[in-house]
Amino acid sequence: MELLNHDVAPPQARRVPAVGGSGGPPLKVLLLTRHGRMGSSSRQRFYQYLPFLAGQGFEIAVARLHDESYLLRLYAGEGRSPRAILGDYLRRIAFLLSHRRWDLLWIEKEILPWLPRAAERLLTPRGVPWVLDYDDAIFHRYDNLGPARILLGRKIDALMRGATMVIAGSHYLAQRAIAAGAQRVELLPTVVDLRRYPLPAQARPDSEPFTIGWVGSPTTAGYLAGIAPALGALCKDGAARLVCVGGAPARMDGVAAVQRAWSEASEAAEIARFDVGIMPLPDAPWERGKCGYKLIQYMACGIPVVASPVGANLEIVEHAVQGYLADTQPSWIEALARIRDDPGLRRRMGEAGRRRVEALYSLERTAPRLAALLRDAAAG
Repeated sequence: MELLNHDVAPPQARRVPAVGGSGGPPLKVLLLTRHGRMGSSSRQRFYQYLPFLAGQGFEIAVARLHDESYLLRLYAGEGRSPRAILGDYLRRIAFLLSHRRWDLLWIEKEILPWLPRAAERLLTPRGVPWVLDYDDAIFHRYDNLGPARILLGRKIDALMRGATMVIAGSHYLAQRAIAAGAQRVELLPTVVDLRRYPLPAQARPDSEPFTIGWVGSPTTAGYLAGIAPALGALCKDGAARLVCVGGAPARMDGVAAVQRAWSEASEAAEIARFDVGIMPLPDAPWERGKCGYKLIQYMACGIPVVASPVGANLEIVEHAVQGYLADTQPSWIEALARIRDDPGLRRRMGEAGRRRVEALYSLERTAPRLAALLRDAAAG
């Protein structure tokens, strides 16, 4: 087994028709995603590829587990509805039992979260190869479950071993698949469609406050508290402000924070208004599996970055080229202050970031490779 580096809605599935491409019969793929387009993993690892794949001779039926109301409730602080989740699970089970003629299953992480592997095995059509895609270390959710670990602790490893192919968003995730005994592991980063990230026509006016920007969901906004002292030092006396797109942290002393609503249509324009984009993370198992997508978004907009040296952040950011890697409060303060005080450095780092995204983290680069991988998996 070799790791190769890279240089919508239930109960009925939404079908994406093939429009030419390979010349032969369409390759029929059942795509099992976790969420609709509000879910960043589902959107970036799957949905943004569908138009390209349709043009390459794929006929893809999309069956998401949860509809958009699931995340809307979660982000509004209303929690999860057991009744709604049960309905989602029953619809997915019914769909899998009634539709079994596919050339390939393409699965986001797992078929039924929190249920043992034996349950998923009964629902997987025999003789149909399947591909698993990971951009989070979900195996760590099951690592420390007390008695339940007996049923779930090795579930993801078993899924990886049984898959025809595992596609991983980072080296950390790929190495877990290799250790689990996966037949084939491929590294494919999470990327952006550069057509949605045009560079700003002009630089932001220097008269505006220096803007430290962050984009993410309410469930990840808590990471900002880890650098609260550094943010407080930068924002002292109105010298800077923190702008959060999507989620927002709890109140932090001395930090002038502004929250802006997230939408898929507006996120690139909101990011383009930042002076620097940040991604703080603790160095912990779950966080080591993250794929650094927000850094790629910042860099696509020509924005310098400061990030914790954790997981894929180490692969994405070249220290002192596209931005800085910072692991202490003083290093965060120093990095952000340098970018704030030197407009020329800010411009050069932003340009370097954009070039890196164009070379390594763009849809134009990865879409043909993903199509080839899915064909290989279907043939295998």
